[in-house]
Amino acid sequence: MRRLFIDIGSTYFKIKDEKVIKHYFRNFDKAIFTDLGEKCSDIISKYNKEDIYICSSANGGLSTLIIGLTKSFSLKFATNIAYNSGINIIDTLLYSRIKEYPIATQTIDVVIVVGGIDSVKNIFSHDLIGYLQKVQYSNIVYVGSGADADFLKKEIPDITILPNIIDNRLHVREEPLKEYLVNLYQADIIGKEDIKDLYEITKNQIYSTPYIVNQTLPFISEKFSGVVDPFVLIDIGGATTDIHYSTDLVEDNLVVETGYDRLVFKKLGVYKSRESLVFSSKNNEFVYELLNYLNVTENILDDKSEHSTKILMLLSIFLVLYKVSSAHKGYLTLHLERLKSIVFTGGITKVLSQSEIEKILRFVYKKLLNYTKIPIVVIDTDYEIWTLRRDYVG
Repeated sequence: MRRLFIDIGSTYFKIKDEKVIKHYFRNFDKAIFTDLGEKCSDIISKYNKEDIYICSSANGGLSTLIIGLTKSFSLKFATNIAYNSGINIIDTLLYSRIKEYPIATQTIDVVIVVGGIDSVKNIFSHDLIGYLQKVQYSNIVYVGSGADADFLKKEIPDITILPNIIDNRLHVREEPLKEYLVNLYQADIIGKEDIKDLYEITKNQIYSTPYIVNQTLPFISEKFSGVVDPFVLIDIGGATTDIHYSTDLVEDNLVVETGYDRLVFKKLGVYKSRESLVFSSKNNEFVYELLNYLNVTENILDDKSEHSTKILMLLSIFLVLYKVSSAHKGYLTLHLERLKSIVFTGGITKVLSQSEIEKILRFVYKKLLNYTKIPIVVIDTDYEIWTLRRDYVG
């Protein structure tokens, strides 16, 4: 069956027509629908609406605040599910510290409240209600102990109550929350003029690109030779850097469906979040040694040349691996020493060569792990991964 795939990115349109993938740099002075039509109408016109599939990361996704009882269970599990639903998390809040936590200044698309198992009650009190009354949000969902559901429903009439994501045996039930967030993303798209106009050319649901990519991970090895589990996929784009990874690389297997998970670094994009990437680089203890290794000085960080953009892409590879390594105590530590292969996709693949990527990996592995051997590098030069999802291709 002939199908057309379209990915609306923050910097490029990607179109897969038959077996050919084309990239089009966006004109930011024009609406997405107008720009896409001017560039690709000859291709789009060849397909029926039923055969056109679109995913997008251009609408920015949903901003999310998660309030949880513990870092090791409720916050970790809810964060995991949100990321794998293509959601952008602006912050996580430990409930025990809610009185001292600053109030978010921006309007939040969805607040997730989670904590406890269903046999435990009186977990949440009016401290939570008082905090939420000060927060500007559009949606709120509760996925914690069922024993507290009636209390929250009485105090917050517009709250959505879903099954607890943690059962009494501490297993994760991710589907109800994931389905809710995916549908909320869909509703958000319909509300965004730039994106909802795309329904004029398709009858299929528009999903978030990170969600689609995460669904394709089990099939990557069939498309790209050299991809061996456990692996990570690093997607470096204009606004964010995403890392999708095999859960064999972590001690806690949080995902029960696919065996793959996702983290998002919103401040490590090369174009739209360039300033924050530079800031992160200047404040990292290893970066100046890395710049010397790359035969450049720190002045390159303040430059705006093509060469400086390439250096920033190399730095983004280092920083994302640093943030998930044992050298950095963050949300998650991956056992990078177990890694068999790394897949690179996104805008980075149009700029960096295989040898340049391998050079930065040698620095990462020597400096952070004291290893000389690096994983196999696979480059998705056509950014084809987002087209591999099985219910798309049959």
